[in-house]
Amino acid sequence: MSGILVVEDEPTIADFVERGLRAHGHSTAVTDEPDRALALALSGEFALIVLDLGLPGGDGFDVLRAVRERRHDVPVLVLTAQFEERDAVACLEAGADDYMTKPFRFEELLARVAALLRRTGTPEGRVLHAGDLQLDLLTRRAKLGDRTVDLTAREFLLLGAFLRHPDKVLSREQLLSQVWGYSFDPRTNIVSVYVGSLRKKLGADRIETVRGMGYRLRPVDTPPTRDG
Repeated sequence: MSGILVVEDEPTIADFVERGLRAHGHSTAVTDEPDRALALALSGEFALIVLDLGLPGGDGFDVLRAVRERRHDVPVLVLTAQFEERDAVACLEAGADDYMTKPFRFEELLARVAALLRRTGTPEGRVLHAGDLQLDLLTRRAKLGDRTVDLTAREFLLLGAFLRHPDKVLSREQLLSQVWGYSFDPRTNIVSVYVGSLRKKLGADRIETVRGMGYRLRPVDTPPTRDG
């Protein structure tokens, strides 16, 4: 559980928040649909939710209340365009952990996100590790042993997703949501294409294919499985 779910119906704001969070090493998924937002919030895949109150076909308050009624303790940072004091009180009473008003500075949003992750004990360090493989989230550089590995922006996000879940099988759907969001057709082969690209740079055995399930990042000292 390490991603950030962004629930926002204004494309410009959603893109602004998503790009900023990813630039600082966070994996993200974005939706503007209340039903999908609730399903994703309860999936256990996200460490934090950034939730807009005004959604098409629903209300952000309804999503927040539904999450808390199920006793799900994922932290929620609420965004609202029409701020009044009663909105803040209602948000907090409904279970929000913090709130911000639009327009906002991204630096402030990032600081509040970091504070909520620290509060819940899920902050990320600057460098992710798995065996002799490491990824620096600040410099966006990967190293394999003593060798520096050059990555594209999307390869960086995909490797980060694997390193946050070492030795865990990640499905194509999970990788699509964490790396590409939900703007891509779920039938696309984009995941396999980028996994192949990472294998060329990290070694063919480093990322295993688990037949019928997805992919797994294998520590260097673990022998490959028969499906790899």
